Amino acid sequence: MDDKVIEKLVIAKMGLMIRAPFFGNMASRMPLVNADTWCDTAATNGKYFYYNRDFINSLTIKQCEFVYCHEVLHCAFDHFERTGSRNKRLANIAQDYAINIIISDEKIGEHPPKMLLDERFRGMPWEEIYDILWDEFKDLPSLEDVLEKLEEMLLDHHLKEDDVNDNPDTPTLTKENLQQIKDAIKSAMIQAASVAGNNLPDAISRLVNAWTSSKIDWKDLVRLNIQSIVKSNYSFARPNRKSMGTSIILPGLEPEMTIDVAIAVDTSGSISNEDCSIFLGEILGIIEQFQDFKIDLWCFNTDIHNHKTFSQENSDELREYDITGNGGTDFMVNYEFMKENNVTPKRFFMFTDGEPNGLWGDEDYCDTVFVIKGNPMVMAPFGTTIHYEDL
Repeated sequence: MDDKVIEKLVIAKMGLMIRAPFFGNMASRMPLVNADTWCDTAATNGKYFYYNRDFINSLTIKQCEFVYCHEVLHCAFDHFERTGSRNKRLANIAQDYAINIIISDEKIGEHPPKMLLDERFRGMPWEEIYDILWDEFKDLPSLEDVLEKLEEMLLDHHLKEDDVNDNPDTPTLTKENLQQIKDAIKSAMIQAASVAGNNLPDAISRLVNAWTSSKIDWKDLVRLNIQSIVKSNYSFARPNRKSMGTSIILPGLEPEMTIDVAIAVDTSGSISNEDCSIFLGEILGIIEQFQDFKIDLWCFNTDIHNHKTFSQENSDELREYDITGNGGTDFMVNYEFMKENNVTPKRFFMFTDGEPNGLWGDEDYCDTVFVIKGNPMVMAPFGTTIHYEDL
């Protein structure tokens, strides 16, 4: 029966790739894992999609699509550890109500039986739904009895690092594992949102925009932008092993492990050598995690200065890089230089004060991330804007 269940999940995943590319892309990043011994339905920890064969076998293909979306949204909204001091089971119920309305509004798949859906919660964050449910239940004779009854209706059993479960098969997460998974989810969401284009739920669009334009945690935003460069392409030269035993052969993922970025440092404004050292050190620390990398680095004002290329072989020299040049500012010289020297980075980072004398650049040439220091209200007219904040 396991092959038939996997085949059903694979077909559902393919349907999402076609009709809801954001959800399909996210679902394709979670390997399928049989969890009959500890899970009655389906679950995720952000990395794997756990399933119970009897449960999946009871669903239609369309209902499996809904289940996938349900799990993806729990990951997207970081429901793993946001309950705080709230009752975790009731928080889980509130979260389910919130995300099931989103999926229903997007008209993806079919709503499976016994999944929580209530129109009165439309447009509400799960925290607000939680407060309403708490008020409804708090005066009942036995809150625990009510929670246990409602819990039987829940779709998934979320994995938390501090869960206590007598079943030794239940996966557990450390704080380090959880942070790594959260970073990977954010990175995957930025990439999946790019693939989906305009075909993106409003709630997800707002979330991704907040990550890519927020002034908060510039280091985290830079890290996510670099990690999102690693695109997983699909290739039949490397078929998906999970689909080998079924009648449908799916292409497997071929991750690109070479990071290729260009960095331009604006030497005309308020950016100090110390700022540059911190910024470059942060990028180097991120990129060194990958198998291979290439960094084209230069300074600019109205011309280009001190262009150097760094890789694993000479990465130590980057920390000693000399910041040279002063004077006016011309952002366009960066794009002219890249075109003339055949520099085509997967992502171009411009570290600047955000005050160009003229155009911001060529938005069609490459993906650009403007890291702006000293002008917190300035937003670039294209690309991604990150505001650098002093330590």
